[in-house]
Amino acid sequence: MTQTTRTIKTGIEYRSTPIQRDGIDEEKRTVQVAFSSEQPVDRWFGREILDHAKSSVRVGRMQDGAPVLMDHDTRDHVGVVESVAIGADRVGRAQVRFGNSERAKEVFADVVDGIRKHISVGYRIHRLLLEEEADEGDTYRATDWEPYEVSFVSVPADHTVGVARTTETTFNTEIVMTDTQKPAVATDEKRNTAPAAPAAPVIDTARELESLRKQELDRITGIEKLGDAHGQTDLARSFINNGKSLDEFRAAVLERIGTAKPVAVGDADIGLSDQEIRQYSFVRLINALANPANRAAQQAAAYEFEVSNAAAERAGKEPEGVMIPSDILRAKRDLTVGTATAGGHTVSTDLLADSFIDSLENAMRVRQAGATMLTGLVGNVAIPRQTSGATAYWVAESGSPTESAAAFDQVTLSPKTVGAFSDISRKLLLQSSIDIEAFVRNDLALRLALAIDLAAINGSGASNQPTGILNTSGIGDVAGGTNGLAPTWTHIVNIKKEVAKDNALMGSLGWLLNSDTVGKLQTVEKASGTAQFLLGEEAARLAGYPVYETNQVPNNLDKGTSTGVCSALIFGNWSDLIIGMWGGLDINVDTSTGSTSGTVRVVALQDVDIAVRHAQSFSAMLDALTA
Repeated sequence: MTQTTRTIKTGIEYRSTPIQRDGIDEEKRTVQVAFSSEQPVDRWFGREILDHAKSSVRVGRMQDGAPVLMDHDTRDHVGVVESVAIGADRVGRAQVRFGNSERAKEVFADVVDGIRKHISVGYRIHRLLLEEEADEGDTYRATDWEPYEVSFVSVPADHTVGVARTTETTFNTEIVMTDTQKPAVATDEKRNTAPAAPAAPVIDTARELESLRKQELDRITGIEKLGDAHGQTDLARSFINNGKSLDEFRAAVLERIGTAKPVAVGDADIGLSDQEIRQYSFVRLINALANPANRAAQQAAAYEFEVSNAAAERAGKEPEGVMIPSDILRAKRDLTVGTATAGGHTVSTDLLADSFIDSLENAMRVRQAGATMLTGLVGNVAIPRQTSGATAYWVAESGSPTESAAAFDQVTLSPKTVGAFSDISRKLLLQSSIDIEAFVRNDLALRLALAIDLAAINGSGASNQPTGILNTSGIGDVAGGTNGLAPTWTHIVNIKKEVAKDNALMGSLGWLLNSDTVGKLQTVEKASGTAQFLLGEEAARLAGYPVYETNQVPNNLDKGTSTGVCSALIFGNWSDLIIGMWGGLDINVDTSTGSTSGTVRVVALQDVDIAVRHAQSFSAMLDALTA
């Protein structure tokens, strides 16, 4: 039987397996793991089977003290492989021992506690044998392959970044076929003896690998999340190991819990641990996006790319750049650069910082006033709203009241994308200080906060904008005059009365005023000659309610002949202003705009919508002359 060969490009591949808890020795700090089997796995070139004959596996690297890593990150080395064996049951097993560093102790404690549940092995294939041809895809057996390292993982590692950073990322792999199988592309040595094959189709290996990686990531994380949510972790592990789909697992869960209620998969939260959250760096990610040809920058941000890709898969959205997962955005964390070898030695102090979401909210005046934030939304949202109540009746003895019922409608939210940008110097991105990390995060949060704040106050509802308070139909309207008028105590009272007469004087009540209006009210007396001004020097309260000052409130409105000089005064129950945020934060980098000045423009995109639950909860004067 004649054999022919051809060569394809492959990278270092990964397979994940669960940890067997009975193989943990806490005293010796060792864990017995099964790192590979002959379970078929779909690859871009077909179904891949790792042959477990002892002659097929090159175990030299593993026997020579192969590293035990976290998430395939060579900077995060927590242990060593002490022994490896290929069993008669055709399973690869290893005994790994953890180090005594604080990081290694932390990871080992998580393994003992059952928090770290998955092992992944990185390996290279040297030779494939075409075993079976089928319409749905060919099956190949790796008859010469080599494991490189073992990693404890929370999500499957990225196949295209952050792997084997000190070695090549692609290799020539030989495929062997018999003469009864499809013809191969002849090499120069075989051209005189083997017939020339038709030109092989051009395959974008990187694209195919990325597509398969995303599919597998979505399957595993989806099953894990669903299993955790319904207490079906054992069933989830079984479905993952057997290659079952998320839909199959969802059906099995529904059958077990005895209900046909749809199960939500979740948003861009991918379930990172506290340690993994602390390891994530905005600065490293942005630096890598700004320097795509810089290998060192790409390697340094491999973990960030991996996590961001998982977030995009989880959110079911293709980002413009990369997506920051909700775990990172919400977490309050002790900002560190990561492990000591990855930059920790350059950090002199610790900085306790709020989460990105907290920083964003704290910069929004409407949030300070009490606006309701809904984060991590999935799909369109409908919020019930009562439009009228049931009617009460006085009845005679033995009489009965007329039937009546409350009426309801819905306030809907659907994602609209807001973009904001910040210009950061290239030198700043090279810094490893946690102060710089906090600065970059907070600066991005501020830019987005200003955009969302402005839309919440005066969004037009057109051109992809949400509808803000001032453009919401039905809010109270207090007019000054035909051509506008300087605000008086009567106007202030009437603005508040518009809310009160609709029985809406409740909740987070307060005023939103711009600086022109604050200055004006501090010079206008309630009554002439009293020296009692509408607003005190500290501008803290107006008519008994708190004042929030922001120049996001417009001062360029028109009224009659007063063009571009009128200000708005807004009063209301701010908890009835609803701001919804979907998924994670989409980060993109523009290196061309500021190329001459050495700056990088970081563009942050966020899906947001805004709605007023009850228009009667707000009132405004739109023609106040405050100049």
